[in-house]
Amino acid sequence: MSVMAANAGKDIWCEKPMTRTVGEGKRVMEVVKAKKRMFRLNTWFRFKDTFYGFGTTVKPIRQVVENGLLGKGPIKCVFGAGQGFNWKFFWSGLVNLAPQKCPSTFDWDMWLGPAPWKPYNAHRTHATFRGYWDYDGGGLGDMAQHYLDPLQYLLCKDDTSPVKIDYVGPKQHPDVVGRFDRITLTYADGTEVILDGDESLKEEPLLRGSNGTCVYKKGDGSTTLRIKDANGWWADKKVVDQLAALPQPAAQQADFMDSVRTRKPFCLNEQTGFRSCTMFNLAIVAERLGRGFEFDPVKLCAKNDPAADRFLFQALREPWQKEMFG
Repeated sequence: MSVMAANAGKDIWCEKPMTRTVGEGKRVMEVVKAKKRMFRLNTWFRFKDTFYGFGTTVKPIRQVVENGLLGKGPIKCVFGAGQGFNWKFFWSGLVNLAPQKCPSTFDWDMWLGPAPWKPYNAHRTHATFRGYWDYDGGGLGDMAQHYLDPLQYLLCKDDTSPVKIDYVGPKQHPDVVGRFDRITLTYADGTEVILDGDESLKEEPLLRGSNGTCVYKKGDGSTTLRIKDANGWWADKKVVDQLAALPQPAAQQADFMDSVRTRKPFCLNEQTGFRSCTMFNLAIVAERLGRGFEFDPVKLCAKNDPAADRFLFQALREPWQKEMFG
């Protein structure tokens, strides 16, 4: 839809997730750039509102990272229920769905769009469609861009993607989305983003720096994010005073209507949105493969892994393949 809108000369306010695959995201970037359109992705936690269960906005976490409080080396990030984020594993489909009669008022072929044709069943539509790989990716497809885009921003990773993805969990059904135990996304500098599915890491901090300093979510009775180093927990006042003394992150272009008027790119645009979408699309590929793989963040393809590339660059059902790629 974003490609079609850009080709029609429209600026785009796109719902999350931006795309289902890396190949689709790459194409959106290409067309938006070629048509000189403004693009905004519809998640906003990198620039406003409390970061879900973490209890604070993203800004002070970015300050901690950007100003080197966690050391000069790689950061370990654990992301799951213990850190305030729910992966929604209830978004799972049903195996061996029986074909049903499609309602006469429902255009099943159009609803499927570029997805492979399969017999109609109501469970594939409306509130339960996220449980099928053809249309979404379960909790990762539903929530990961809300979660991981702010994380990408606060880790200062807007211009790159992970180079290695590791998977621990059950073998996935080819049609139906299941759960995962742990998916680890590793960047070239050694920074790790660990998606904690089985909650075995729920006591871990959100961020652990190379110098041992850790950042935890706001706790009961605390007034800000919590920091712990080798000497123990920082008092709330020390955290507040330290944040007040640190340089502020650069201002973000956070008004899309102003972007449309002035042609100044929105802070969460087709490029930054592509990178955060790629984070969980890589995780989904590892989940579907049942194993890890390596990724080239410049060439945007798997490294010597045709099976991974088949998930990264999926063909679309016609006429959508032509509509998308020309």
